[in-house]
Amino acid sequence: MTGTYIDIPASDGSGGFKGYLATPEVGSGPGILLLQEIFGINWHIRDVADYYAQEGYTVLAPDLFWRMESGVELGYSEEEFQKAFGFFQQFDIAKAIEDMQAATTILQAHDTCKGKIGAVGFCLGGKLSYLAAAHCGVDAAVCYYGVGIEEDLNMKDQITCPMVMHFAELDQFVPAEAREKVSEAFSGRSEIQIYTYPDTDHAFNTPGRDSYHKPSAMMAHSRSMACFRRALGPHFNLSELWDAHCYHEFAARDVDATMATMVASPYVNHIPTLTGGVGHDQLKRFYKYHFVNNNPEDTKLIPISRTVGADRIVDEMVFCFTHTCEIDWMLPGIEPTGRYVEVPLVAIVCFCGDKLYNEHIYWDQASVLVQIGKLDPTGLPVAGADSAKKLQDESLSSNELMGTWSSSDGKPI
Repeated sequence: MTGTYIDIPASDGSGGFKGYLATPEVGSGPGILLLQEIFGINWHIRDVADYYAQEGYTVLAPDLFWRMESGVELGYSEEEFQKAFGFFQQFDIAKAIEDMQAATTILQAHDTCKGKIGAVGFCLGGKLSYLAAAHCGVDAAVCYYGVGIEEDLNMKDQITCPMVMHFAELDQFVPAEAREKVSEAFSGRSEIQIYTYPDTDHAFNTPGRDSYHKPSAMMAHSRSMACFRRALGPHFNLSELWDAHCYHEFAARDVDATMATMVASPYVNHIPTLTGGVGHDQLKRFYKYHFVNNNPEDTKLIPISRTVGADRIVDEMVFCFTHTCEIDWMLPGIEPTGRYVEVPLVAIVCFCGDKLYNEHIYWDQASVLVQIGKLDPTGLPVAGADSAKKLQDESLSSNELMGTWSSSDGKPI
């Protein structure tokens, strides 16, 4: 927990309640109203708040169960679930809307909140995020598996801000019939994006629960960030940040400067060889002893294309080097061969705020092994340097590895 609790006066004069406030490292940012599940402001909600703060937002998670019991903080055992469901059954939606409006006012007035405000919620909070879009004047909303949205479609025309809804295919609390009603109600509304995640269940975003599904959680967060970045900011020059990281890696060969471009606990995964590191210490060890200072002197990157999204970059390039030293990360355990190599390489680089969070790096290892003479391509569907050459010149011939290619010559197309 890196945030703190603040006081929020109730608009009806009946007292006040607490809210968990998480702020970005730079001191201020656009606001996000974070709306709880039925388990209160527990560790998961606080973790979400802290994570969005790392993304550059000032996040306020108000305790919306305070009228029944203040400070509810439950886990996910069967006993705690039953208690949480009891709170849900007593929950006063009308009063919750008043409390969300009060929390929005406090968030807007806070010194650390600059600019527009969005809302994001999970389960009960997903429904509340939808209601915040209708009643609280937020500039964007994100709903994770919102329970009961289909019951309030009469206020869909009150929602004029961009909104993203994430649903789980196997969710019994938001069944297919409910999802279809919501999708039909917002058909033709390009600013409303609705996604259903296959083979996932309710609460697929909560680590530690049986229903947690990390790939879907990652995809959903990326789509949420795209919505918030467009509507709220903050806007970071991801291309410039990535270029600076690569400069420190390959030109300056400065490990400390490289690590300074990354979040506190980053990770790197070179997919073909399973090399890299998870967490600051392991990754710094990898960079210092096995990567930054272990690349041949003539290492060169030839840019081919770059796609920049809201929270990540996809960089396509040709990686060039002469195998004059052992390259731990790409060719571990193989003595230098002196051969020259050119191989297509793709980097998918995810950012959290203005720092690199992770890198997934892909290349064709068979192509590398062919070029250094460690793999005989005879009879195998693998290419050597030709794969890099054709990437740079599409006019070079195709299908030469296909023995059946000539059989289709002259056939109708």
